[in-house]
Amino acid sequence: QVQLVESGGGLVQAGGSLRLSCAASGHTFSSYVMGWFRQAPGKEREFVAAISRSGSRIYYADSVKGRFTISRDNAKNTVYLQMNSLKPEDTAVYSCAASPRLTAVATSPREYDYWGQGTQVTVSS
Repeated sequence: QVQLVESGGGLVQAGGSLRLSCAASGHTFSSYVMGWFRQAPGKEREFVAAISRSGSRIYYADSVKGRFTISRDNAKNTVYLQMNSLKPEDTAVYSCAASPRLTAVATSPREYDYWGQGTQVTVSS
């Protein structure tokens, strides 16, 4: 089992940037496909980005493409989400997720087995 801990959330003005981190416990981080999801109040959980085990394959939601960048450092057991040009509609709780089963990136939260507690991102207009 893996434990995930997110950090880096906060309050930022529209147009600003934040970098989220997700640190994983254990020694098998490089065998997990990793994803970022977000959930705004009153809305369903939404896929943001995913990255393959090696980092060679990446997929983004259309709503963040060109503004967000997902990356991972397997030596540090950490996945990152660099968020630029933030908009008020990006306001949500952001969670990272891990899957030891996937062999390719996936957008459905049902494909991921482990979740962090989430970090709040608030973008003011």
